[in-house]
Amino acid sequence: MYADLPIKDYLKETASSAPVPGGGSVAAVGASLAAALSEMVAGLTVGRKGFEAVHGAMEEICVAASALRMRCIEDIDRDPEAYREVLDAFRLPKETAEDKASRSWAIQKAMKGAALVPLALAERVCRIMEMAGSVVQNGNPNAVTDGAVAAMMARAAGLAALYNVRTNLTAIKDADFVNEVTRKVENLEADIIRREKAILELVKF
Repeated sequence: MYADLPIKDYLKETASSAPVPGGGSVAAVGASLAAALSEMVAGLTVGRKGFEAVHGAMEEICVAASALRMRCIEDIDRDPEAYREVLDAFRLPKETAEDKASRSWAIQKAMKGAALVPLALAERVCRIMEMAGSVVQNGNPNAVTDGAVAAMMARAAGLAALYNVRTNLTAIKDADFVNEVTRKVENLEADIIRREKAILELVKF
């Protein structure tokens, strides 16, 4: 749906007063761009004279980054879909005690789903950042800034995704689920920030 729109139309949809696509979908766009840039720098390294030692590693990055790019593109629509499931749950009838119980269960289930979608995106971002670091360190130096931009885009996308996780957790009553996901969020956040700092320190002008 949104992933298939021309970029101008996607931006128009994002700018509208409709609640979707929102920050979660935009985070997925950023992550897909980060993967694409990592893939590009690796591709500009493969087969180039002087980079024979990293040829195999860069080919692997091309393949892995392509797969991650496609998964992140799917997240452009997956996030709005998860939000719609939450809205659908809130619209369920609440006339009887049975209705209320069923509605409450559906809301909680949908909220968990809405938290797990951006969490998965943030996990993918960490893998993208690992590849961005590799291409910055070992890739074609003529494209080193593209690798750095990949890292910066990935950081923004990952932290944005984690913000979406956190906001969904505030409405979830399952304490064990909240505690477990919160630990993952904190670890991912620290990892993403650390990775970007380390990557950018490799870029010398």
